[in-house]
Amino acid sequence: MNMAFFYALIGVGLFTLGLYALIKHTHLLRKILAINVMGSGVFLVLVALSARTQQAPDPVPHAMVITGIVVAISATALALALMLRLRDASGRVELPEKLPEKLPEEPM
Repeated sequence: MNMAFFYALIGVGLFTLGLYALIKHTHLLRKILAINVMGSGVFLVLVALSARTQQAPDPVPHAMVITGIVVAISATALALALMLRLRDASGRVELPEKLPEKLPEEPM
């Protein structure tokens, strides 16, 4: 087993772990962290795929990973800000287990 395959395997494992946590947990902070773990797995797979030959690694996937890290940080900051606004408005940061059968009607 070469190192590129090992990194790709670890990346797939991180993505799977993040997907499981995203589905399992209702707390929004844990969901945000799960999305970050999934992104880290994707970045690791991209880096592993760029080094799959014996020649010099392809720089395009590395540039995509650097750009993806910047986008992930920005998206995480936005998600955390929205989570804090939700906490201030409703007093809780968990999603409900069940959706209500009928949405309340707004007065006009």
